[in-house]
Amino acid sequence: MNVQDLLNNLHLMERLKDATRHCYTSMGRHESVAEHSWRLALMAYWISDEFPGVDMNKVIRMCLIHDIGEAFTGDIPTFLKTDADESTEEALLFAWVETLPDPFRSEMRDLYHEMIARESVESKIYKALDGLEAVIAHNESRIETWLPNEYELQLVYGYDKVAFSSYLSELRDLVRSETVQKIEAAKQ
Repeated sequence: MNVQDLLNNLHLMERLKDATRHCYTSMGRHESVAEHSWRLALMAYWISDEFPGVDMNKVIRMCLIHDIGEAFTGDIPTFLKTDADESTEEALLFAWVETLPDPFRSEMRDLYHEMIARESVESKIYKALDGLEAVIAHNESRIETWLPNEYELQLVYGYDKVAFSSYLSELRDLVRSETVQKIEAAKQ
């Protein structure tokens, strides 16, 4: 990528530092999309020993790029995002990907198609981690920031995405235990 295109794309991706997610940090400020993606990639790196034979570098790349579409649309919480929202984000994302030089254009296009299909073990791991990071982040936030529907959502969200892996299922169970403890502590 020539240096001007690199700089232009870095400026575009800076939007993800300012694009806030629905979730708050433990210190009470809105989490950014960039922060979520960074920790998601870190999670993938730290679990790489649990998935020998899996291309975890590909998983890390998926984690890093998975929310780039939100540079164009902003973040919409999963429980509010419609099919129309998803289509708009995907169309804007793929239009931008087509402006990239190869090999990035073809690699990112292929990665996004693989992520959407969610058939490869790499795409399943990325998607499971995406859900896990969200519930972990909510557990770290102050419970006063939770919406009423999130109490139940925190208990069930992501189980369908981790079911293929006993390790990720065990992690989801542990996160659920933290959720139960947090809800119980808030009642006191």
